[in-house]
Amino acid sequence: MSEPERVAEPERTAETPWMVDAHHHVWDLSVRDQDWITGDALAPIRRDFSLADLLPEARAAKVAATVVVQTVTVAEETPELLALAAADPELVAGVVGWTDLTRPDVADALAELCELPGRRYLVGIRHQVQGERDPRWLLRPDVRRGLKAVADTGLAYDLVVLPHQLPACVEAAREHPELTFVLDHLGKPPIASGDLEPWDAAVRALAALPNTVCKLSGLVTEADPKSWTVEDLRPYADTVLEAFGPDRLMFGSDWPVCTLEASYGEVVDIARELTDALSDAERAAVFAGTATRVYRL
Repeated sequence: MSEPERVAEPERTAETPWMVDAHHHVWDLSVRDQDWITGDALAPIRRDFSLADLLPEARAAKVAATVVVQTVTVAEETPELLALAAADPELVAGVVGWTDLTRPDVADALAELCELPGRRYLVGIRHQVQGERDPRWLLRPDVRRGLKAVADTGLAYDLVVLPHQLPACVEAAREHPELTFVLDHLGKPPIASGDLEPWDAAVRALAALPNTVCKLSGLVTEADPKSWTVEDLRPYADTVLEAFGPDRLMFGSDWPVCTLEASYGEVVDIARELTDALSDAERAAVFAGTATRVYRL
């Protein structure tokens, strides 16, 4: 993964406040295949994406810090991301990595990650739960042990799930009140169909638990690719704004996946439009404060 060239950090003023992008990815196909990038629809992102690619776009959008998130369930990826952050911390302020929660020595595995170069950038752990066939995967005894180990390490746990898996998220969050659960991409609501239920009720049940937060991310790629508008996204954004509140909501671009439907700058603008009814303090929470607090950036 190549290192970015220096790009001037945006001036932080009342008009251009500090923003945090709490969710993006990088990958280098010469290092490792991204086996989930298949088919014609995903073909535009079947290439390398580096911090060098992201940095000028982030700066143009007045994003001063980011959180890079794992993409594959491969143990080697997390040390690579930590090393990338440590080599040039100009942009990346945090890493959400991966480890196998089901392994008996998961606590030791997490301890090893916390001893690596760049360890101070490790802020959370994530697993591709959306790919698990068992809708109650999070409640398996071995996974429960893994979640406890994540909590004991002081990290957050990112949830990348589909709507039918949200009830298990509720149970897991209730069972581990000491662990902060971060819901990625609003739990992938069915925006393309326009349906709100049963997603709405399930996400509100999760939000009712105080140890949960949500990322305002991944909306454009869940919408109808041929006809979506910002107003198609608004009911889903309004739901999480109401359920979690700005102090438990954080902006994430989901770059480069978002580029299937919108540029980086457009995604930032869409998020601003979806939060246009908030006060300045509330918007500051969504665009910087929540991520900074939850991930201890």
